[in-house]
Amino acid sequence: MQPAEKIGPIMELLDQHYPEAHVTLDFKTPLELLVATVLSAQCTDVRVNQITPAVFAKYPTARAYAEAPLAELEEAIRPTGYFHNKAKSLKAICQALVERHGGEVPASLEELVKLPGVGRKTANVILGNAFGIPGIVVDTHCGRVAQRLGLTREKDPGRIESDLMELVPQEKWVKFSHQMIWHGREVCTSRKPKCVGCPLLPYCDYGQAAKGQAD
Repeated sequence: MQPAEKIGPIMELLDQHYPEAHVTLDFKTPLELLVATVLSAQCTDVRVNQITPAVFAKYPTARAYAEAPLAELEEAIRPTGYFHNKAKSLKAICQALVERHGGEVPASLEELVKLPGVGRKTANVILGNAFGIPGIVVDTHCGRVAQRLGLTREKDPGRIESDLMELVPQEKWVKFSHQMIWHGREVCTSRKPKCVGCPLLPYCDYGQAAKGQAD
């Protein structure tokens, strides 16, 4: 079955099984979501959410991050891991926000990806969840699920994003991304996907191939 033929049934099943899918990082402002997204690299959202209330209180503005002593910022985010690199990244991003955007997070993909270390994935997280601007977030989970379902043959996240944008109606991009990410975390895991009982199995190239080998 071709991607265009099965995307409809796949979206219906995702709606049934993940009707409340949403970003699992806690935030109140675009800046808070940007910081939380940076901290979530190689770290669980649950862990990030445990430390961000204190971080957000200590650094309420982009200027606060930009002017914070690096060692102090590292200590504040240490529990998320890779804190040396993350602290440098946060300072660089927030310095750019102060210098170029008056300390505000821009609401455009073009401007967001010009920020140091901010790629399309992070930019689409910000746009879709903080500004309500449609975008598809291709993280490791979404990319893996899309490949296994046969919705794309690409490996590059940008090209996977383009393929999914052609298949999925624009008004569903944000929710579809969250549903794919949730499915990747809960069912279509990297090492041991739970193909038996997976609601998407009838439309999954990977699952059908594995089923054929088992039979």
